[in-house]
Amino acid sequence: MISFFRSTLSFLWIRNILCPFLLFGTFPMHYLFAQTSIVSLQAYDSLAGKILTTALGQNQAINVLQELCAIGPRLSGSPQADRAVEWALEKMRALGFQNVHTEPVEIPHWVRGLKEEGFYYIDGSKKKNRIHITALGGSIRTSKEGLKAEIVEVQSWEELAALGDSVKGKIVFLNRPMDRSLISSGRAYGRAVDQRSKGAIEAANCGAIGVLVRSMTTRLDDMPHTGQMNYADSVARIPAASISTNDAEVLSRFIHEGKKISVSLKLSCDTLPAVESANVMGEIVGSEKPDEIVLIGAHLDSWDKGQGAHDDGAGCIHAIESLRLIKELGLRPKRTIRAVLFMNEENGLQGGLNYASRECRGERHIVAIESDAGGFSPRGFSISDSSAFAKLAKYASVFSSIGADNFRIGGSGSDIHPLVETGVPGVGLIVDGQKYFDYHHSDNDTIDKVHERELALGAAVIAIISFIIAQEGL
Repeated sequence: MISFFRSTLSFLWIRNILCPFLLFGTFPMHYLFAQTSIVSLQAYDSLAGKILTTALGQNQAINVLQELCAIGPRLSGSPQADRAVEWALEKMRALGFQNVHTEPVEIPHWVRGLKEEGFYYIDGSKKKNRIHITALGGSIRTSKEGLKAEIVEVQSWEELAALGDSVKGKIVFLNRPMDRSLISSGRAYGRAVDQRSKGAIEAANCGAIGVLVRSMTTRLDDMPHTGQMNYADSVARIPAASISTNDAEVLSRFIHEGKKISVSLKLSCDTLPAVESANVMGEIVGSEKPDEIVLIGAHLDSWDKGQGAHDDGAGCIHAIESLRLIKELGLRPKRTIRAVLFMNEENGLQGGLNYASRECRGERHIVAIESDAGGFSPRGFSISDSSAFAKLAKYASVFSSIGADNFRIGGSGSDIHPLVETGVPGVGLIVDGQKYFDYHHSDNDTIDKVHERELALGAAVIAIISFIIAQEGL
């Protein structure tokens, strides 16, 4: 019905407005280009259809993701991360992108080590009951003998502060679940993840000797989820680990029954000297305004769990495949479209910080687009400022055929955030994220969890929006 309505409007506009000007030879061209609501939208509707059907029909995205995931998890500083950089270079060159190269980045180098063990004991019993744990990124190691102490459960910083000196010498168990009632899983994550990021600081402030954090997922299973944590110079550094949600439920139940629970942890993680890695980039040079850049970004690194398939292998493939689709269809963007695979988003953001200096050195980015929400069905775009939103929202209907027309003002992405801070508009891909945190930062994040058609559609919508911006500006 919408397409029919638009077609009818187009016919009436041509008959009643365009034809008289053509007959008398006095048609003002600036008037034609002002009528984007009809002429441009129809052209982009047709183009979007071609990009979507090409992406789905050729089904290249999943094949490229399989290649990347075969390398394994790509923790910053690891041999797999180095291989991923080489793979990305070779892939972009093989696809015929222009100006393919790396940009050196110095990155932190944290390693998990070989030993991770967790057990709990009830009321002084010597019986070991295994729990599923994993060190949080950046944590210090325990001694070789490990760490054993009674745990104290809290769900808020207020609860922790109220315990006062009673926490000294104990392990703080941060057990605030992600709120299952929230429709947005991302919002639920945002309301719980402070436990992971500053849990060790707050626990150490109260005299704790370790911290155990409930995994950041609504799913109940035995898979612990890692992620970055932080220390402060003003307080002691204590070991920090996450615990699976099933085990968190068990420990909490025992505590609420009045039982004293002790936990034993062994971690062998360590922070090594910084190493050099690289961002990888390739582009399609603009035919009219090559110095104006439309950036498509994702991060090449992942945690050392699973294969980094959704986080952020899918985003890397979105960036690569979107350029391939534009090239495959022989499209010539007026402005340069550049794919950048950033290094070190997970535990430092050095790739994004380093890249942002390009804007300060004189490059002109008219927009930065990021995909870092997984390879799920696209639903639209989150746009960093109201001015960019007003210009892009008029194209939302182009994405309506696959339900990706949810355009809203909001955050855009971590890697591009330093660039956005310089004044560049940011655009983040919105996907159907209900299952994202089932896999996020865990051994669950493997390629079998990625649906090939959903992945292809994500690449297609990024190709569409990046080409529109390259043509129309922002």
